[in-house]
Amino acid sequence: MNVTRRTLLGSALVASFVLSSQVFAAPALVMGFSQVGAESEWRTANTLSIKEAAKSDGVTLKFADAQQKQENQVKAIRSFIAQKVDVIAFSPVVESGWETVLREARAAKIPVILTDRAVNVTDASLYATFIGSDFVEEGRRAGRWLLERARKTPNASVNIVELQGTVGSAPAIDRKLGFEQAIAANPKLKIIRSQTGDFTRAKGKEVMEAFLKSQGKNINVLYAHNDDMAIGAIQAIEEAGLKPGVDIIVVSIDGVKGAFEAMIAGKLNVTVECNPLLGKQLMQVARDVVAGKTVPKRIVTEEGVFPAEVAAKEFPNRKY
Repeated sequence: MNVTRRTLLGSALVASFVLSSQVFAAPALVMGFSQVGAESEWRTANTLSIKEAAKSDGVTLKFADAQQKQENQVKAIRSFIAQKVDVIAFSPVVESGWETVLREARAAKIPVILTDRAVNVTDASLYATFIGSDFVEEGRRAGRWLLERARKTPNASVNIVELQGTVGSAPAIDRKLGFEQAIAANPKLKIIRSQTGDFTRAKGKEVMEAFLKSQGKNINVLYAHNDDMAIGAIQAIEEAGLKPGVDIIVVSIDGVKGAFEAMIAGKLNVTVECNPLLGKQLMQVARDVVAGKTVPKRIVTEEGVFPAEVAAKEFPNRKY
């Protein structure tokens, strides 16, 4: 075999190898993700986790911010369907009103993964799985902590004001339910006012101001469905000349750094963790779903409860 033929044969083998590699290489996964918005520290951490995980895992992420509006999420999901993405994931603004668009995704043979929040649909097969926290249990944990606290003064009545999350959202519904289930064990614990603060710091402050004007020193406990509303409410309590964490016990949910800072300052008494770092888990589940593997219908994240007493020690370990 002469040099020319040998060179041609070698080139052909290289070309064949490259072509084979291209044929057998796994195609990049394309995910459409619709986020609720950027209403809190928790949500910001959740978004960052998803974007970083997609980048490190080689997933092409088409990201849409719904700005807390369901109609924006529906538009985003329809856009993902039109773009023929491999998988759709989203954190629903509210629980209901998803049947039509999810059926459209199924008709297009695009699997859907729910993250952080659940949906209320008649056909559970419209989504592949739900990754996120057990919001009812989070509410129960907040309630159980308050029950333990109330045991120190067994004869005292405890008047609670509640800052609810976005009306109709899964965490608002479930955290209220779980909390009420827990405190039912002690009839002296009563919710005297309950109103939405829409999961935002500004709205939490505004609603707490209204609670203080109408109830004054009658308030013993603030239960907030997230840390951001609690932090806003703490500002209102201070401006009213009261000491948050002392004059009014403050109980909240999420476990963000801002809550730990408030606990270290003695202004917040306990936060129940809700882990936003779902990105890595989401990417793995997405690959499994697209590959046709069987995945659990419900994947619950592991979380804890952090009272003020452990805040200083735990703070350096917080990643969000």
